[in-house]
Amino acid sequence: MVLNYIWIAFFVVAFLIALAKLVFWGDTAVFPAMVESTFSSAKTAFEISLGLTGVLALWLGIMRIGERGGVVSVLARWLSPLFVRLFPDIPKGHPATGAIFMNIAANMLGLDNAATPMGLKAMEELQKLNPHKDTASNPMIMFLVLNTSGLTIIPISIMVYRAQLGAAQPTDVFVPLLLATFFSTLAGIICVSIYQRINLLNRTLLLTLGGATLAVALLIAGLGSLSRVQIDALSTSVANILLFLIIMVFILAGVRRRINVYDAFIDGAKEGFQTAVRIIPYL
Repeated sequence: MVLNYIWIAFFVVAFLIALAKLVFWGDTAVFPAMVESTFSSAKTAFEISLGLTGVLALWLGIMRIGERGGVVSVLARWLSPLFVRLFPDIPKGHPATGAIFMNIAANMLGLDNAATPMGLKAMEELQKLNPHKDTASNPMIMFLVLNTSGLTIIPISIMVYRAQLGAAQPTDVFVPLLLATFFSTLAGIICVSIYQRINLLNRTLLLTLGGATLAVALLIAGLGSLSRVQIDALSTSVANILLFLIIMVFILAGVRRRINVYDAFIDGAKEGFQTAVRIIPYL
């Protein structure tokens, strides 16, 4: 209901301000500019959705192969000890767990295009579990915080953009980004856990967070001995190898299960297209 009032206010406030500019300052260009901006924004929303269509089709197709091949259920079982504490309202083995993991993994590798469709898929699955469809559930809030804080171990996309724009050292942001996203994720988990009354002193959570802290420290120490060129080459190679390895694991799992991998991919890709269409009104 709040969004309803906010959306209406956008137009009412804009109209009143434009009317005041026209009446008191004689700005005759304000209304044509507003109308032009409205159409331009609508066009931009469609272009954003169109740009996501291919990526959504690809990754939701791969995800569907993983679901039918059993990879998603295996991931859900592996992550169950941790996720059952961070997301106590998600049933064990639910598809949302696999989508959340894939989104977090893609974010950690700095692969934004891969993370977006997985995030949309995760939210779609979480909405199915949500008893109050017009209100974000606790798992949605926790996932949104994890997604927004975006722990990034290998910021490949940002380094590529910096290189394309002529940065002298594209890898300069590696350690700052790692530290910033790690501590923002840690802070987010703590804040949401306190709000949702999740026991942070649980042994599993303590071991996970402590292990993650140690891993980040070791990674920074190890990369500190490499040159910037080596860091750039290593991070680019590792991120893309891991990404393609995930695709291969999903496909081979489908072959092992003797499913029709191509049909599974097409079914998921169709869902990706439908998802891209569904998000247009919200943009």
